[in-house]
Amino acid sequence: MQKNEKNSKKIQRRSFLKTAAVSTAALAIGANNLNAKNFIQEPSESKKFTMKFAPHFGMFKNIAGEDLVDQLNFVADQGFTALEDNGMKSRSISDQEKIASTMTKLNLTMGVFVAHKIYWNEPNLTSGKQDLRDEFLNDIKESVEVAKRVNAKWMTVVPGHVDLRLELDYQTANVVETLKQASSILEPHGLVMVLEPLNFYNHPGLFLKKIPQAFQICKAVNSPACKILDDLYHQQVQEGNLIPNIDMAYDEIGYFQIGDNPGRKEPTTGEINYKNVFEHIHNKGFKGILGMEHGNSKDGKEGEMAVIEAYRKCDI
Repeated sequence: MQKNEKNSKKIQRRSFLKTAAVSTAALAIGANNLNAKNFIQEPSESKKFTMKFAPHFGMFKNIAGEDLVDQLNFVADQGFTALEDNGMKSRSISDQEKIASTMTKLNLTMGVFVAHKIYWNEPNLTSGKQDLRDEFLNDIKESVEVAKRVNAKWMTVVPGHVDLRLELDYQTANVVETLKQASSILEPHGLVMVLEPLNFYNHPGLFLKKIPQAFQICKAVNSPACKILDDLYHQQVQEGNLIPNIDMAYDEIGYFQIGDNPGRKEPTTGEINYKNVFEHIHNKGFKGILGMEHGNSKDGKEGEMAVIEAYRKCDI
């Protein structure tokens, strides 16, 4: 009788421990899932980034899915307060309106979109040809309507390829004149085109390459509608000297874009000390957008979470 009682108690104890272990594991799994859900979908207000970093569509599609509204919700849930979309102008009006409506609800600021056809291999604005100037100005007029529709203020302008048949000074004069005329279109609407210098390695042969060159052009245009887009990846490749050039050109810089070098991936993957650069920009009082115009260093969901973590490390 005593032996049977002992065996019975041992069986009961083993059963209890097994049940407790399963329950504990289940609770742990549930807690982990809950934490993951909270991290991905429901961060607190304290998780909002200090700097106005702007992801782009597709950057988090493995987690958020292909739907643009779902991607916007994810971006806002992660604490981002802006978004940029180079291809906004080519989207349907219904998609533009849906994006704008969702961003308004989520309190997201719209960043840049590309304002015109970019001539990568032949001169357009540098040439001074009237038909190419007219084409550009018509693109700017169309972009005014897009900007109104999506609540955008900034639009990207790339003056195009060099004209090998003209001295550089004549090309500069042609670009300045065209941008003056574009500014007169934009000014009444409070809109700003931001000129983007692009590096020689990725985009050989383009006219606008350096921040000092863009600064000179903006001073000549002399309009609040014409500023610089300082893409820190391009400028690291082209000329380096990032912080001094920010200081020298600061009153003409309207927008920043981000990408580490080499590779044009998220901060912390290359040679740029983005934490110091962001701190410098913040201390200068910059309140504008910093567009995340780069790829992800890793594939899939893991890579997308790595992008968010990199910006957490570099934020002010």
